[in-house]
Amino acid sequence: MSTNKKPNILLVNDDGIAAPGLLALYNSLKDVADITIVAPDGEQSATGHSITLDSMLSVSEHYYNDKFFGIALKGTPADCVKFAISEIYKKPPDMVISGINLGSNTGYNVHYSGTVSAGAEGALMGIPSVAISITTYVDANFKPAGQFIKSAINKIYSKGLPLGTMLNVNVPNVKNSSEIKGIKITEQGQTRWKEIFYKRKDPKNRTYYWMTGEKMIFKESDLKDESAVNDNYISITPIQLDMTDYKNIETIKNLNLTKK
Repeated sequence: MSTNKKPNILLVNDDGIAAPGLLALYNSLKDVADITIVAPDGEQSATGHSITLDSMLSVSEHYYNDKFFGIALKGTPADCVKFAISEIYKKPPDMVISGINLGSNTGYNVHYSGTVSAGAEGALMGIPSVAISITTYVDANFKPAGQFIKSAINKIYSKGLPLGTMLNVNVPNVKNSSEIKGIKITEQGQTRWKEIFYKRKDPKNRTYYWMTGEKMIFKESDLKDESAVNDNYISITPIQLDMTDYKNIETIKNLNLTKK
């Protein structure tokens, strides 16, 4: 594919259209790509790949510094991708980029991530897609993530990605870009969250729970995503959408489940 023209890129996220990470992503790419933004009108973290079927998807224009920024959709990240490609684009964009997310999406956490699921929705539609996250919730320095994605898009645009595969990128939160040691192609690790439920009472003395958690980090090889970012490397993990466990098909056959 020729790279003489700018790629047409859809930007989406799960932190909401007013999130600083989305603005940082836009500012990183606005000079090198034609950008369309469709993002949730508010926080949609940990919504996974859910879509909205039982309520309306209201839309509104979002402005930044009195200039049109994008479309805010009252829906999930996956809804945003579906809506943009069905209702805004006459032909599919060249790429879908989701982020820059506050908080890493490594290990088993990718199954819950709205950021990753927005990228997965793009990949399901045959569009090269990337999810990008930064490993902090506070005092974020988006510059290294912005520099990375700006340098990566032309390579992805010119060569494409395997059909049914997206890239899940995690970037360490560092004060200076020079602290990034490099870039690694990694494997999904086993990092996950241990849920914690806080039991409380509302003003009418009814019991309710507030769920939070703490990240469980396992000692893994430096080829795993969490290990790489903890060592100040940018982690790129190819995520396949075909969830078949091919290596264990024979094991399942040996259960004789097909026999009466």
